[in-house]
Amino acid sequence: MARVRAAIRSYPFVAVTILVGTIGLVLLATPAHAAVPWLVGGYALAIAAWQAIGMVRQLLRGHAGLDILAVTAIVAAVWSGEHWAALVVVLMLTGGEALEDYAQNRSQSELTALLAQAPQLATRVTGDDESTWQAIDIDDVAVGDTLLVRPGERVPVDAILLEAAAFDESSLTGESLPVDRVPGELVPSGAVNGQSAVRVRAAALAGASQYQQIVALVQQAQLSKARTVRLADRYAVPFTVLSLAIAGIAWAISGQAVRFAEVLVVATPCPLLIAAPVAFLGGMSRAAKTGLIVKGGSVLEQLARVRSVAFDKTGTLTTGRPEPRRIMPAPGFTDDEVLALAASAEVYSSHVLAGAVVATAKQRGLQLLAVSSAQEQATDGVAAQTANGTVRVGKPAWLARTATDFIAAQLEPGELAIYVALDETFAGAIIMRDRLRPDAVDTVATLRRLGVERMAVVTGDVAATAEPIAAQTGITEVHAECHPADKVRIVSGIQPRPLLMVGDGLNDAPVLAAADVGFAMGAKGATAASESADVVNRFDHLAAVADAVRVGRDTVRIALQSIWIGILISVALMVVAAFGLLPALLGAWLQEAVDLVAILWALRALRPS
Repeated sequence: MARVRAAIRSYPFVAVTILVGTIGLVLLATPAHAAVPWLVGGYALAIAAWQAIGMVRQLLRGHAGLDILAVTAIVAAVWSGEHWAALVVVLMLTGGEALEDYAQNRSQSELTALLAQAPQLATRVTGDDESTWQAIDIDDVAVGDTLLVRPGERVPVDAILLEAAAFDESSLTGESLPVDRVPGELVPSGAVNGQSAVRVRAAALAGASQYQQIVALVQQAQLSKARTVRLADRYAVPFTVLSLAIAGIAWAISGQAVRFAEVLVVATPCPLLIAAPVAFLGGMSRAAKTGLIVKGGSVLEQLARVRSVAFDKTGTLTTGRPEPRRIMPAPGFTDDEVLALAASAEVYSSHVLAGAVVATAKQRGLQLLAVSSAQEQATDGVAAQTANGTVRVGKPAWLARTATDFIAAQLEPGELAIYVALDETFAGAIIMRDRLRPDAVDTVATLRRLGVERMAVVTGDVAATAEPIAAQTGITEVHAECHPADKVRIVSGIQPRPLLMVGDGLNDAPVLAAADVGFAMGAKGATAASESADVVNRFDHLAAVADAVRVGRDTVRIALQSIWIGILISVALMVVAAFGLLPALLGAWLQEAVDLVAILWALRALRPS
């Protein structure tokens, strides 16, 4: 029980309870058997007194729970001579924590695995070659340090690759095939190195690196509590009143005080306060298995009730890896020069389009410029300091403020442009066309089947780019050319609620925070979007949005079923006990079985149902 666990926390109490019972059984066969009721009953009353202290503290805070049933059951059993039944109730209380710990460990297996895989150490190269190095704590890594990553090791922090290598990034993206990377590319922390040792240059501190941010999100999720977990508090008072009423009526009608104890020993259902938390932890672990980090059980509750969904476009409904259509260089620049400038800066951007620019430059074999520092401007673009000058890549309005001779590109429906400038000189534009995610149509259809009534696209792109994408998915409501404040205003007005907002990138952080449930795409653990979202998708699949809603609904349903299983079976046993058909000792053991059934039922949240 939740209140019991607050008062009786340590496993030694389980051992002491078993020891007292063993000693009592041994004494029964000796001349000292008369001391058994005093030993067993006295120990049970001591535990009841300790529990009563915690109960009073909770009552003073305004929380009435099931503690009174546990205390009353123990006292009534001892008073009526059923000291062994009282000891079984104590065993249920002390052993309940061990049972819950097992269930929680089982339900948190996927989340725990993510924490266990987090890099702890780094190898810093201190000489001119790999022969001089030292092992350091990951928190001691400084930006600019040269690090050695051996075969099979995880990249300790986000870093710039100094030589070509292949990495397994499945823990970050869900992609099972190795990813080939070239010198100058940013390799995220958590990526597993291939068959050759490679050198990298640290680009971020440990706390700001991708995998460590994912670990922080997991830790936040593990520490959070769900409102539905506290549904038991809502049931506690009526259940307590009902239990005491049945026990009191049974005593009054039968005239036997033992009948009161027989009823109450089966009226202490741990499932009310254990099974629901286990179900929610199971749902969070099930979500983690599909690449979703859910920040608490209360988020699962909201997901279970979602009625509206709003999508960003780029990197959400679309792949975020657009295909280059053409490059429009300004006078004095070539196609390759514009692309190389853009890719050199975009290496340091968290925007979903940045990877497409870098990949295109990589395919053409272009040499990227060395960058001494870089800064991303939320919603605008990225500025990088190079030996050739300051390279800016981003939106037209941002570049037009500083770049001379700026020319906006003429776009066809569905196209988008990335603008590039070198210092105060406009260099050109890269015209791209993004593609709809292959799972976008099915995801939208699945959400409709799950009961989502309204869907909309809310994007900063122009209508000519956004509307064709939305039409392909069957979404008719489109809000285009939105700034972050516009997105917050639009999403706040969408009904019915709750509303799930799906997006990515820095410019989506405000609207993700403002939505009832914010869903961040793309495993960008260090972005503001992931920090402000309620659900973070480590794997870059849009179908995870529907998976999240489904997991939420299954989890809440199973949690409520577990609560009601505990209540209904306990009530049935109380009625049987009220007629004198259930001895106190047998009833106490049956209550242990009820606990186990309810918790095993709650563990069903770990798997699809």
